[in-house]
Amino acid sequence: MFTSCAPEDEFTKYRSPLVSRYASKEMSYNFSDRKKFTTWRKLWIFLAKAEKALGLPITDAQVAEMESRVEDVDFAMAAEQERKLRHDVMAHVHTFAYCCPTAAPIIHLGATSCYVGDNTDLIVLRDGFEILLPKLARVMDRLANFAEKYADLPTLGFTHYQPAQLTTVGKRACLWLQDLTMDMRNLRRARDDLRFRGVKGTTGTQASFLQLFQGDHAKVEELDRMVTEMAGFKKAYLVTGQTYSRKVDIDTLSVLASLGATVHKICTDIRLLANLKELEEPFEKEQIGSSAMPYKRNPMRAERCCSLSRHLMTLLSDPLQTASVQWLERTLDDSANRRISLAEAFLTADIVLSTLQNITEGLVVYPKVIERHIRHELPFMATENIIMAMVKAGGNRQDCHEKIRVLSQQAAAVVKQDGGDNDLLDRVKADSYFSPILDQLDALLDPKTFTGRAPQQVTRFLSEEVYPLLEPFRSKMDVTIELEL
Repeated sequence: MFTSCAPEDEFTKYRSPLVSRYASKEMSYNFSDRKKFTTWRKLWIFLAKAEKALGLPITDAQVAEMESRVEDVDFAMAAEQERKLRHDVMAHVHTFAYCCPTAAPIIHLGATSCYVGDNTDLIVLRDGFEILLPKLARVMDRLANFAEKYADLPTLGFTHYQPAQLTTVGKRACLWLQDLTMDMRNLRRARDDLRFRGVKGTTGTQASFLQLFQGDHAKVEELDRMVTEMAGFKKAYLVTGQTYSRKVDIDTLSVLASLGATVHKICTDIRLLANLKELEEPFEKEQIGSSAMPYKRNPMRAERCCSLSRHLMTLLSDPLQTASVQWLERTLDDSANRRISLAEAFLTADIVLSTLQNITEGLVVYPKVIERHIRHELPFMATENIIMAMVKAGGNRQDCHEKIRVLSQQAAAVVKQDGGDNDLLDRVKADSYFSPILDQLDALLDPKTFTGRAPQQVTRFLSEEVYPLLEPFRSKMDVTIELEL
C-alpha cells in the first residue's frame, strides 16, 4: 500500500469533484457547513422570539445576544463537542451557548433535533430551487433564440437514426425546449409544494410545547405559525412524525432526475450532430481535443453533461429507498444517506445547467454541411412529388412509379456499392419520359417545401409556451457562463 509522506493539506484527502471542480459558488455555499449551522442558529432565534412573544420568560437581551453571534461559529469547538457527545445538534447547542452565556438557558427550548435539522434541510432545498430556476430559464432563453434564428433552416430529420422527412434546425431545438418547459414547470411546482416542518416536537405531537404553554393549544398553533412565517414559508406540514415525510425528498429528487434525463437527451443529440459536422458546441481557440490526434474537436462539454446527468438520474433511488424504510415515527438510517444524496442532486443539477448554458450560448451551425446531407437524401424523398407532377402533366401514375422505382434502385446501388453520390436526379433528367416536368424539378426539390409547418410551429410554440415561462426571470437573463474546466 502506498503511503504519502507529504504534509497533510486539502490535496491529501478526497475532495468531491462536484465542488472542487464543477459546481457554482452559490450552490456550493447552499450546502456548506456555514450555511447549515448559521441557519440552525437563526432557527433557534426564531423559536426564542416566538416563545417570548407568546409569554415565555425570555428577555430582549437574550435574543439580542443570540442575534449578535449568528455568524460567529467556532467549528473547532463544535467538532470537539461532537466527538465527546456523539450528537451533532447538541454539540452546536453547547457551542452556541458558550458564546451566548446569557441566552444559554433558553436555546433550543422545547425543541427536538429535527427542529433545526429538518427545517434547515427544507430551507436549503427551497434555496436550491431558487438557484436552479434562473439557470434553467437562461438555458431556455438561449435555446429559444437559437430556435428562432434557425426556424426555417431545413435539415434532415432522423428516426431510428436513419434519414427521414426534413425538419428545420429550429424545430429540432424546440423538441429540446419542449422537455425543458416541462422541467421548468416541475421545478416550480416542487419548490412551491415545499412546506416547513415547523415546531412539532419529538414525535410530531407538539407535546413539549403544549407543556411549555400549560396546555394552551392556541398558543402552540400560533408558535408554529409564527416560526413558519419567520422562516419564509407560507405553510407548515400539519402532521409529521419526528421528521417531515421523506416522500418530500422523493418529489424533490424526482424533478431533478427528470431534468437530468432531459439534459442527457439534448447533449446526446448535440454529440450525434457533431459527428455529422452539422452542429458543434463552443471550442476555445487553444482547446485541445485529443493528446494524440491534434485535429479532433471533441464535444467534451456535452459529454460532461451526459456523464453528470447519468449520476443525477441514479440519485433518485436513494430517497425512494429511504422513504420506504422509515419505521413508524422515524429511524436514523435516513441521515447519512440524505447528507449525500440531497446535496449531490442539487450540485449536479447546478453543474449540468451551467454547462448547458455555456453550450447553448455558443452553438455553431454549419449550413453547407447540412445542405450537402440534404442533397444526398432529398432525391429519394422527392420521388412522390415527381410522380404527382407527372400525373398532372398527363402521365400514368403506375407507369411513373415503375420508372422511379427502377431509377431509384440504380441510384441507391451507386451510393451503397460504389460509394458515389446520389445521381437519381441526373437519371431522371436523362430519361425522356420525364421531359414534361424537367422545368419543374428545381421547384420540386426546394428543401423548404419539405419542412411542412415546422417554421410556423416554432413561432407559435415560442410565443405561447416558452416566453411566458421565462417572463419572471427576465431580470436575471444577462449572466453568461465561462467554464474554467
